[in-house]
Amino acid sequence: MKRFNVISAVLLVCIAAVFVIANLALSSEGDSSKPYRVEIERLCKVIDSGKEPDISGCEYVTAVVKDDGSDSFFNSKGDYRICQVGSQLYRFDYKASGSDASNERVILNISLGVISVLTVGVLLFIRFSLLRPFNKLSEVPYKLSKGEMSAPLKENKGRYFGKFVWGVNMLRENMIGQKEHELELMKEKQTMILSISHDIRTPLMAIKLNSKAISKGLYTDSEKLKEAAQSIDRNACDIEKFVTQLTRSASEDLIKLDVEVGEFYLEQLIDTIRLHYTERLKEYGTQFSVQKFINCLIKGDADRSAEVMQNLMENAIKYGDGKYIEIRVSEEEDCKLVCVANSGCTLPENELVHIFDSFWRGSNTGEKSGSGLGLYICRQLMLKMGGEIFAHINGDEMCVTMVLPKA
Repeated sequence: MKRFNVISAVLLVCIAAVFVIANLALSSEGDSSKPYRVEIERLCKVIDSGKEPDISGCEYVTAVVKDDGSDSFFNSKGDYRICQVGSQLYRFDYKASGSDASNERVILNISLGVISVLTVGVLLFIRFSLLRPFNKLSEVPYKLSKGEMSAPLKENKGRYFGKFVWGVNMLRENMIGQKEHELELMKEKQTMILSISHDIRTPLMAIKLNSKAISKGLYTDSEKLKEAAQSIDRNACDIEKFVTQLTRSASEDLIKLDVEVGEFYLEQLIDTIRLHYTERLKEYGTQFSVQKFINCLIKGDADRSAEVMQNLMENAIKYGDGKYIEIRVSEEEDCKLVCVANSGCTLPENELVHIFDSFWRGSNTGEKSGSGLGLYICRQLMLKMGGEIFAHINGDEMCVTMVLPKA
């Protein structure tokens, strides 16, 4: 806002300077720019040559009067100019032009005044209708980062920031929803851990009792030893089930994945990816191509489908050798198969079955950053949209295929 005030002040000073300079320029012209001066000078030359002045061809000079010594010579009611030709004075009466300097000055000042008023109006409009509301809005992201999410933003009367306000309110609602989801998840986790820990305690105590009895030699016959071993195995299986349940629950509730199933065209999805990656891959020197395909209506979430495909493209960039990335589209029954293929695959064949597991990273990742959740999330999204995702390795080529159901 301070910078805008400085710019406004400089602009107003410039306008005032233009006013002053323009008026001074008109004033400095004086009579020299007036057309009747030319006619008077010409008539003076005619008189000086000894001829009678002829005003029939004059546009501005209306009369030429020779000084006769009377007072009326200096008392003309109209505009006049007195010039000396030789030793004699002559009065030249003239009529003022409709476009003389006084009129020009009025027109100029009116024009500059209108421009000034409009400029000041625009500056005031920008200040009070745009900058001041935006300064208030600019504090909202900071408040959101501090957890201040009590009230939604209200749009101003002009609605100049409608989309921005809508987006911030959506962000606020998502953050509130996510916070509530995290609190619910934390509560469920704590309840589940307490429940499972209680359930584990019983088989664990049984295992400890049987192991102590065996270690102290309390079971002398083989039948008792066999029963103790079976009891330990049975209780160990129960503990394993509880652990599996705990692990599965942690994986399922790890990320909240909302999907709005609708309909969209396959071309819309492909064009989104093409637009996003064509220039980028050109900079990397990677050959990027999309095979020809027949457009059709797809059932699913357009945004989530684009998210899945972007994840596949990012993996192809990160783990490929950069030679080429190709999008291939094929058809199978009531589905469209969209494959993202890249060269330079270094993933071992025996690790392929794990790439959609949560927190799993292949041996080919090396020091590349990642959480091991990308393909896991892709699979969960595809399943929620009624589709599927799978991968296969063909030589040194990695192919990850999305199965999109037709609408």
